[in-house]
Amino acid sequence: MSTEHTKRGARKAGDAFIGNVISRIRIRKDSLGPSTSTIADYVLGHANAVVGMSVTELAEATGTSEGSVINLCRQLGLSGFQQLKLSLAQEVVRPVQFIHEDLQPSDDTSTVCQKMFHAGSEALRETLSILDPDAISMAVDVIRSADRVEIYGIGSSAPIAEDAQYRMLRIGLDAKVVVDSHIQAISASRTGPNVAVLTISHSGSTHETLAATRLARDAGAKTIIITNFASSPLQAYADVKLYTMARETKFRSEAMTSRIAQLCILDVLIAALALDDYERATTVLRQTSEVLSIKRF
Repeated sequence: MSTEHTKRGARKAGDAFIGNVISRIRIRKDSLGPSTSTIADYVLGHANAVVGMSVTELAEATGTSEGSVINLCRQLGLSGFQQLKLSLAQEVVRPVQFIHEDLQPSDDTSTVCQKMFHAGSEALRETLSILDPDAISMAVDVIRSADRVEIYGIGSSAPIAEDAQYRMLRIGLDAKVVVDSHIQAISASRTGPNVAVLTISHSGSTHETLAATRLARDAGAKTIIITNFASSPLQAYADVKLYTMARETKFRSEAMTSRIAQLCILDVLIAALALDDYERATTVLRQTSEVLSIKRF
């Protein structure tokens, strides 16, 4: 294969559209700098127009620089401005399939079923669109480099944290879940460089989990978070950030759609951890399955 052909193939792969780029912009907008935030606002309000612009035209329209436009693209995980335009075009001509409708008092059971399942599907689709595979790889490295893992969650995140411990134990990791806020604080303060901490918080603003994650980071532990808001205060104490994209309405609170997205991220993380040490993970899975078999008739 010629070098030029290889370059053309690389360009083609790099320019492939990325799904749900508008949601990427929305979730990251609050954490952007002044110039990139201005560009993000313009793109959100003029998506159709941006598809037909050059990078120079967008910079002029927003009173910024071409470098700021490229910087925004990089922060969104895109290869460049061309990929942004392709991704926007894909969304403009194919709008999202499911609208985030709230439940109404007049809804019958069939409508409730449709809306709730659509909400879950949308949460998964949007979370996949913003999930960073490199961040998953970093989380795997952090956990594999640690002697043990501590997992924190409060309220609706507590069951997700408990499931994470169960899944990690099944593949042979030394994991401990802590869902009591007082014990979280004590345990976090007694971690160290040999400990990986996984914090699960939809809002990223829960005082208890924020305090525990900060204490663990101060003690030298490496921290991983799963949260829904890129601008949340929790991210200031995170070495690795994994984001969900679940929207809340009056009836669909964080206790619903966010948990679906959180569980799917955990599925990805556990699978990646298992594949990273495949022989040991499959051996422990087999052993734990045999142990659990005595619990069944």
